Amino acid sequence: MLELLAAFWKDRRDQVDAQFARTLPFGDYVVDRWDKAARLGFGKGTSIYDTAHVFGDVSVGRNTWIGPFTILDGSGGLTIGENCAISAGVQIYTHDTVEWATSGGKAAPVRAPTRIGDNCYIGPNTVVAKGVTIGDGAVVGANSLVLNDIAAGARVGGSPTRSLTRNA
Repeated sequence: MLELLAAFWKDRRDQVDAQFARTLPFGDYVVDRWDKAARLGFGKGTSIYDTAHVFGDVSVGRNTWIGPFTILDGSGGLTIGENCAISAGVQIYTHDTVEWATSGGKAAPVRAPTRIGDNCYIGPNTVVAKGVTIGDGAVVGANSLVLNDIAAGARVGGSPTRSLTRNA
């Protein structure tokens, strides 16, 4: 059995490398990203890597790409629009446990819905805090910390985020 699995993996690795010039974690060779998205009830044409973690109530629109090693926390309700790119390593939260931890476990986790609009780009390794809304067409630069709402069409980056648009 292990020999068959090893042969399958080698063949699949060679095929993916020849077609796309890339190497992937084992799960991404055997899990179809579009099938995973469909099983999760995400919109047509959306894909999500096998290494992505999805928890709770997560809704994703059509033609959205969700990269590897992402966290989509829907425990407080998460909506991601259509035609978005959620880059590798992005973490999007709808809860935090600050009050729970600082109360010695007496307080409940705090939850709030988080929304990413249509046509948004979220750069690699960005963290989006609970309760944030990112407007349609917004761009969030890599390695950002999003603690507050971002207006439609805004270009932001940093930790915490700030506008990247220069005044004319």
